[in-house]
Amino acid sequence: MHTGKWWWSTQVRNAVVNQVDGNTHTLERSQVALEKDKPGTTIILIIISTDKTQLTLFRNKSAYPIYITIGNIPKEIRSKPSNRAYVLLGYLPTTRLENVTNLAARRRLVANLYHACMARILAPLESAGKDGVFMTTGDGLNRRSHPLLACVVIDYPEQVLTTCTITGDCPTCPTPRDQLGEYDREVLPELRDMSQILEIIDSFESDPAGFLQACKAVGVKPMIDPFWKNLPYVHIYRSITPDILHQLYQGIMKHLVTWIIQAYGAAEIDARCRRMPPNYNIRLFMKGISTFSRVTGQEHDQMCRILLGLVIDIPLPGGLSSARLLSSVQALLDFLYLAQYPVHTDETLELLEDALEDFHRNKQIFVDLEIRDSFNIPKLHWAQHYTSAIKLYGTTDNVNTQYTKRLHIDLAKDAYVATNHKDEFPQMTLWVEHKEKILRHSQHVEWHLRGSPAMRREEWTPPGLELDRACYVAKHPSARSVSFARLATDYGAPLFRTALAHYVTSVNEPNLNARQVERRIWTVHIPFNKVPVWHRIKFLQTDPASGTASTAESIHVQPAKTDIRGRIVPARFDTALLNDGTGQLTGIEGQLSSLQ
Repeated sequence: MHTGKWWWSTQVRNAVVNQVDGNTHTLERSQVALEKDKPGTTIILIIISTDKTQLTLFRNKSAYPIYITIGNIPKEIRSKPSNRAYVLLGYLPTTRLENVTNLAARRRLVANLYHACMARILAPLESAGKDGVFMTTGDGLNRRSHPLLACVVIDYPEQVLTTCTITGDCPTCPTPRDQLGEYDREVLPELRDMSQILEIIDSFESDPAGFLQACKAVGVKPMIDPFWKNLPYVHIYRSITPDILHQLYQGIMKHLVTWIIQAYGAAEIDARCRRMPPNYNIRLFMKGISTFSRVTGQEHDQMCRILLGLVIDIPLPGGLSSARLLSSVQALLDFLYLAQYPVHTDETLELLEDALEDFHRNKQIFVDLEIRDSFNIPKLHWAQHYTSAIKLYGTTDNVNTQYTKRLHIDLAKDAYVATNHKDEFPQMTLWVEHKEKILRHSQHVEWHLRGSPAMRREEWTPPGLELDRACYVAKHPSARSVSFARLATDYGAPLFRTALAHYVTSVNEPNLNARQVERRIWTVHIPFNKVPVWHRIKFLQTDPASGTASTAESIHVQPAKTDIRGRIVPARFDTALLNDGTGQLTGIEGQLSSLQ
């Protein structure tokens, strides 16, 4: 996250404002940059994440855990829950206050309860952020550190609740809700005026009558004590971050799948899902995608991988051209995958904006099909903020609720199972505390058993788009002895003997030209007629941070067979595009040949 502008502007900018893409946003009241106010400081980027989760399928038991981590930890460590870079701060109240009959009063009380609990939990950040506290860093040195709330990673309902905005509006900018569907690449949406909103909050005691009108004028709820009011160097409307899981997969892509089903019909889409050929890392939806009731983010991810292939050649009803719909689908998919790049440049951010602009240019097709009458969707509108947010805080894999979703299992669901399900939250808290102590003690014992070695200093490897692939096959073949005749009939390789003779001749006599090789292959004697066959080839990629290898792609070549119940399993022959070396590093440019 140190590559983003927020860290540097808060650390060293000698001004009252922070400039991002030419737009000027107030940091907070009259505070200047931290380095001028407190020279020699070390910023600790506090990242808060919270999301309500269901504990049971019955009785509607839920938990509201809040997690904390710091941006100083490399994202390769933070993104893995097993590394325990996230810490559970506590459980927020989940009460709905059913005893309050007035719905408006109930909503205000729930919001006040949320902000009161958050203010109590984050209260230590107020003095520590202003004055600093001495902490020992990973290199063993004591530094005066200033923990500052930088990012709040939450879903849209929590974004509205945190920023005191109104449901249906953008939580970060004052764009009217009836203009959320508009897009102008040349006009970037500005953030809400933090100084103005803080002045309105402070005016409650002096002018209670005008407080409500002032809040309504700026489009915020009349909240007297939001938890971020006294936190130093915090711009809460700038702290809302991109969220791949909820904003894209569970937001924009969820809408897109629904629109496509309405455009082409559920029967046709489901039939095409069943006809999809198997492929590596692709889920086959044999029952279609229109019957899902509760779709997870992982399922939306798998849908997006086949979405364009499902609709590429379906004619639209009414004789309309499908070109605009295909362009819209391709543009949103491009935006989805570009937004998840682990490394960004000016060029990739330009491509990100191009994809969003392309969608807005072609989105009218959904209106023509009477699927939508407007596109005033807050999550779709928030896509316009992605470029600015990436420049502020780094790539989107720094902040994603997908990481804390996994923590719900260890720190909420398993903790609830360990209780007697009566007054469960004190028991859950005690169980998590005991579990953490046991873990720390076991690590200490293991360190002693290893001879108490000194801390090893390792150089951090920056992430990158690793493009190198290593070909890998199993040690033993899938079929030990397959005749040339069977290769021709079952595997579809009738020219295998000729190709083998061509290879032997080229290796033994590399100086022959193509015509001489063609003549010589008829004189090659092959003393066998059976060969071992491998049904799978894997292409491995190496993680530059951890050095571990994982499968990037896999090619399957397998004839039809019968399973243990006598049922026929269809043959599978994947299609691969082979670059002969004249193409570029990325894409499929150059001389290509299809191997099937």
